[in-house]
Amino acid sequence: MFLKQYFLECLAQSSYLIGDEVSGQAAVVDPRRDIDEYVDDAAAQGLRIAHVILTHFQADFISGHLELRDRVGAEIHLGARGEAEYAHTPVHDGDVLDLGDVGIVFRETPGHTVESICALVFDRTLSETKPHAVLTGDTLFIGDVGRPDLMASKGYSAEELAGWLYDSLHDKLLGIPDETLVYPAHGAGSLCGRNMSTDTFSTFGVQRAYNYALQPMTREEFIEIAVADLPPSPAYFSLDAELNRKEHPFRAHEQPSSLSLAEMLSMADDGAQVLDARDATDFAATHMRGSTNIPLDGAFALWAGSVLDFERPIVLIVNPGGEAEVGMRLARVGLEHVAGFLDGGMQALEEHPDLLDRTERITARTLAEQLSSADPPAVVDVRQRAEWVAGHIEGSINIPLGELAGRVSELPDRAFALHCLAAYRSSIAAGILQGAGVTRFTELVGGIEAWEASKLPTVTG
Repeated sequence: MFLKQYFLECLAQSSYLIGDEVSGQAAVVDPRRDIDEYVDDAAAQGLRIAHVILTHFQADFISGHLELRDRVGAEIHLGARGEAEYAHTPVHDGDVLDLGDVGIVFRETPGHTVESICALVFDRTLSETKPHAVLTGDTLFIGDVGRPDLMASKGYSAEELAGWLYDSLHDKLLGIPDETLVYPAHGAGSLCGRNMSTDTFSTFGVQRAYNYALQPMTREEFIEIAVADLPPSPAYFSLDAELNRKEHPFRAHEQPSSLSLAEMLSMADDGAQVLDARDATDFAATHMRGSTNIPLDGAFALWAGSVLDFERPIVLIVNPGGEAEVGMRLARVGLEHVAGFLDGGMQALEEHPDLLDRTERITARTLAEQLSSADPPAVVDVRQRAEWVAGHIEGSINIPLGELAGRVSELPDRAFALHCLAAYRSSIAAGILQGAGVTRFTELVGGIEAWEASKLPTVTG
């Protein structure tokens, strides 16, 4: 048996290639859209990708099932409750996909979504009865379970789905042997759960012992825990989940066009979004006025999907040679309207100071001194509510980044310091605020991490 996990940091997402090296048959589970790595690895192992399995309709990215179907002729498998526009094979409890000596047994596990499935992977040369691994999708994470509140638009309540999730865990998964490996579809950093481990796999025995969701409790107790303190889900989640049901084209393989400064400015005047994907420090030093910064070196796809408009064209400012990578990462969440990139990047703006802006930055020590002065600034923290509750600068105002554009009117009417955990999200926030005409702020270098490293106090609650 060949089994490989692909963990994509910017989406905190795992996909898998499973193959039988004797028969040469293989399946890819929960693929991302840029499928070259699966195809290349399969070829290197002498495998043919004949199947693609979706554990559910992913909400945080566009899956690569249609790309694999069109590239290699893979047959698509979905949970029986999944309704899709494209041809697929629905799978029910106990259905088996034979790859040869490798067998995949499906279990329907509704809860995170109604169509969710898990896949037990057997190496029959070792055991006909004990699975080597279970691919759990978003039903069971390492240290957590999938959130049950993402299908409100389909008429399901979080409480109803949480009850189904309890049933799925207890009736379908708790009997799995302790030594079976657990491979989920997401890890720490994903908003598909709340408190996932940084580990990308585990064993069922370890999860049985330490995952709160698998501890003895009543169905009612589980529901109460599962629906408590859920962070807001990004608006694009429902869009991506719906796109994963539909037949749709794939345009991200097209190289973005090079644009002159005049062409880019004309597009911006016509409503295009200017996305600056450079490092946050570089953006703070100088950037094009009105541009939005989402640094490529962090959770780029998640925040691109959260703050950019899916209907408006996007023009890029990137370090030379980075435009194709940025275009692909945008496409992973369904942002395909990339109209081009500024030829020469920021160098094209060097002789146009009237088009430039910068973000004033402040150190933790300097901010502490200002807060102790007679005229202290306000502090705006753009982390998630749970992060803020766990520890924040006393008196700070919490407006999570995903809500910031709609809550600009709630900002203080005096100068304020802006921060997040480590200055990634605050750089995004700075671009959003400057674009909205808000300029009376500074950005805390290093975020709350720098504040705490300087031994400065925080409060909880």
